[in-house]
Amino acid sequence: MNVQQGFDPRDRKKYYLEDTSARRSIFWLIRILFRTVAVINVEGLGNFPLDGPVIIAANHVTNFDVFPMQLVVPRAICFMGKAELFNTLLDPLLRVLCAFPVNRGEKDEWALWHARKVLAHGQTLGMFPEGKRSKGKGLAVAKTGTARMAIEMNCPIIPVTVVGTDKLLKQFPRRSVVVIKLLPPILPNSSDTPLSLTDRLMFDLAAGLPESMRGVYAEVPKGFGD
Repeated sequence: MNVQQGFDPRDRKKYYLEDTSARRSIFWLIRILFRTVAVINVEGLGNFPLDGPVIIAANHVTNFDVFPMQLVVPRAICFMGKAELFNTLLDPLLRVLCAFPVNRGEKDEWALWHARKVLAHGQTLGMFPEGKRSKGKGLAVAKTGTARMAIEMNCPIIPVTVVGTDKLLKQFPRRSVVVIKLLPPILPNSSDTPLSLTDRLMFDLAAGLPESMRGVYAEVPKGFGD
């Protein structure tokens, strides 16, 4: 797996790929805080592999999605974050939490290189195929980047549905219910194209979501998957 690329100014910083004692301490605090505002129910945790490269691909409701996802799985998830956040005081915290920057609105070769590096090191990469938040209004047309990465790195995708993060804090002091469902892994096959694998992923995600959140993937085309 070739994960080399030319020098980028971001290479001057350390981006963590796996769990550390500092990261565990931070998430211990996050877990306590999250328990004050939400109850997290998790389904299908047995579908998540305990080792080896894997992509977690989820629907994207709000900016809070990453926290319950990370709180329910036993491995560090490396997420892309918008580059602007890494130019603030949050930068060292985000890097310890295994996040890494991406320049949105362009093809960011460094971010793609780092994503490949995460998987080449046998770690977990978190991606939101829609590329933007739905705010609970239903799935939007997905980009093919997640599928391209899975095909290139020959690794499984775990579809993950996130329901309820758009209700966080709106019912306080009553706790909101957040449901995280990990679906069976999707393995790229020799006949897959980025588009066909994206469709497989998104229709699986839609099937695991309430009807009101399935959006453009609510109806499976006749003959799909035959």
